[in-house]
Amino acid sequence: NTFFCRINVVYEKEGNRLDRNLMAVVEKRIDRTIGNLKNNKMDAYYAETCADAVALVRQLCPAGQTVSCGGSVTLEECGVKKLLRSGEYTFLDREAKGADPEDIYRRTFGCDTFFCSSNAITEAGELYNVDGRGNRVAAMIYGPKSVIVVAGYNKIVPDLEAARARLRDTAAPANAIRLSTRTPCAVLGACRDCHSDDRICCNYVVMGQQLIKGRVKVIIVGETLGF
Repeated sequence: NTFFCRINVVYEKEGNRLDRNLMAVVEKRIDRTIGNLKNNKMDAYYAETCADAVALVRQLCPAGQTVSCGGSVTLEECGVKKLLRSGEYTFLDREAKGADPEDIYRRTFGCDTFFCSSNAITEAGELYNVDGRGNRVAAMIYGPKSVIVVAGYNKIVPDLEAARARLRDTAAPANAIRLSTRTPCAVLGACRDCHSDDRICCNYVVMGQQLIKGRVKVIIVGETLGF
């Protein structure tokens, strides 16, 4: 079945022919990516807006579940983390007052649904992620019964080479600045393959075709989200 989406993008020259053409290119890119995620046995969805993404999360993750999440600007921006903290779920929240993060990391492996974003998603339907501690990528791979990945369309890249470039040039430096790490990328805005004690790029994981069909669910949002 052919998938078609409408991107929620505001261009400078609204109605301009070139802008419509650019929009069509982005739509085709999302179409390919969703198709290949499905080919890789991941469930894949398109949500035009953040509000649509939150509504879809409610469908995929019924109230009453035990849930947890990895660190994610995207989950904050799109409103998913607000939903998780609404009281509808038993939220293993490492940021909660008095929480023991190390305990939460381990308890997360037994939760019903784990939420996160992805550093990059290739058009071939692969999830590319890099972690420091590794708790996020570990939970994505094994443990929680279900994994829901929420990502803006800006995370889509052509291939793994582009995914690595996106991480080095955009995602890692921005996250390093957000986390106030003492790393070269936080100062220079680009990776320098450092050996800093604060390095956040330690565990590189590519998720391709999955063994358990539908365990991983990817929601691509038609808005620019995260780094």
